[in-house]
Amino acid sequence: MISNLRYWFLIALIFMVYVAGMFVTLFENDSAQFSVMAMRMVQENDFFSLFKGPEEYLDKPHMHYWLAALSYKIFGLHDWAYRIPGILATLLAAYSCYGLGNLLYGKHVGKLSALIFMTAQTIVLGAIDVRTDAVLTGFSILAIWQLTNYIEKGSLKGIIIGAFAAGIAFSTKGQISLLVIGLPILCHLLYTGKWKVFLSWKVLVALLVFGVTISPMLYAYYLQFDLHPEKVIRGKDNRSGIFFIFWEQSFERLSGEGIGKNSSDFFFFFHTFLWVFLPWTILGIAAYYAKARRLIKLKFKYNAKFEVLTLGGITLIFAVISFAQFKLPHYLNITIPLFAVLTASYLYDLYRFDREKATRLLMKGQYFILGVVFIASALICFYVFELKGIVAYISLIIAGVIIIFYALKREGVYVRLITISVCASLLLNAVLNLHFYPNLLEFQGGSSMAKIIKLKNIPVDRVYKVSSDYTWSLDFYNQYPVQIATPNLLKGKKDIWVYASDEDMSMLQNSGLDWNSQISVDQFRITRLQGKFLNPSTRKKVTRKMHLLHIY
Repeated sequence: MISNLRYWFLIALIFMVYVAGMFVTLFENDSAQFSVMAMRMVQENDFFSLFKGPEEYLDKPHMHYWLAALSYKIFGLHDWAYRIPGILATLLAAYSCYGLGNLLYGKHVGKLSALIFMTAQTIVLGAIDVRTDAVLTGFSILAIWQLTNYIEKGSLKGIIIGAFAAGIAFSTKGQISLLVIGLPILCHLLYTGKWKVFLSWKVLVALLVFGVTISPMLYAYYLQFDLHPEKVIRGKDNRSGIFFIFWEQSFERLSGEGIGKNSSDFFFFFHTFLWVFLPWTILGIAAYYAKARRLIKLKFKYNAKFEVLTLGGITLIFAVISFAQFKLPHYLNITIPLFAVLTASYLYDLYRFDREKATRLLMKGQYFILGVVFIASALICFYVFELKGIVAYISLIIAGVIIIFYALKREGVYVRLITISVCASLLLNAVLNLHFYPNLLEFQGGSSMAKIIKLKNIPVDRVYKVSSDYTWSLDFYNQYPVQIATPNLLKGKKDIWVYASDEDMSMLQNSGLDWNSQISVDQFRITRLQGKFLNPSTRKKVTRKMHLLHIY
């Protein structure tokens, strides 16, 4: 088994990668958007109303924005402060993975579950590109762990914590939280038959705790929407926030009504999983197959040494979210804790039953993934964005030597399998957080322009735009929203600045406006990477310009 020294050394390195990502510029759209929404709460001292730019926001509940606003109150309006609640929620999820793995299988599986979870690609990415899913994942797996603890041990503490965690998750993203918590628990109950645990006064206490936990969110919705039936939200009036969060939200997500459709591909999440669970993808698929095969061999009959909470939860969640008409890769984050426990239990079985042949076969797959990571890291550092500075080169060489040492070290194949998998994640994400993202974000026009505005002491309250396009990163780093104005309105103003695209400039010229100063920055939608952008020789073909024009 992996030693405690190596385990905690790897955990420390993972945490350092997380910390390195804290100070990277916020990504558009979601991270920057959510940070601005929370910033508005603090600046206007209104924590009950949610706005997306000039529009009232009826989509996700308040908890993520409240936590970000609380962090702003404590630490100030900084990008790293926005990320703190998400990182803490990720650490909570890792601890809960440990707890659930320990409860179902034992301490070693619990420790390995936390390690796998923290190094899964989508989780590391979610700690830098922080969205509501970080808080949702953290409190959902906490609820699953504690409610399972109640089912197995009748723990009052377990059901109270589980109910509180479910309430926080519901206050973060609505009905989907109850689905991702309820489906694994339902599978566990169906398999174990322990339904009697819910015929207890403790359940009433849990319902009370859940109700109290979600009450601030419900009250906020009531104040903003239920008291104002005249408000028109997405083309409809008489919108009840409480009715929306209890009934309409999930149906809108599944149908695409209101928020739009972006994919009707039922298998979207199946092929997305191939990268979101890296470097554990091959092991995760093998674990799922082995667990499903054994369940079929058991003919679905109860076995005290077997569990279907992870297998059943993953299967049902995949099936439900695959029917949604609006899909994004990070929707899979909620399944990663279950995959982590499932994969850890499978790896531990390989060790304790001494299945060296299967382990060596899987090792070849992990060597392949490590090789791909080496190639990707080299391309990023020497082709996409070339490294600058002797320190960067030395650091990369040292990291490569350490990984090669562990890959070739003569030790148990099980320990080596885990170590090189974690090393693959560490190398890739260290390169991304310390090198790739900082260079990539130089092409995010809003944040780049905000640096220039600060450097030149341009008054942020004198910056306008004529387009309705959102400018989240510029809004956040200016700590002041860019004001929207028509060209005719701008004609009556002097000594102002207009943030504009090439198309906006043409419109301003055609309306008779002129400017005596122009600042330009590169602009690219950084969350939608493409080959032409990654290729330095064709990058200019897919980037455009954003301008700051001084109208005198």
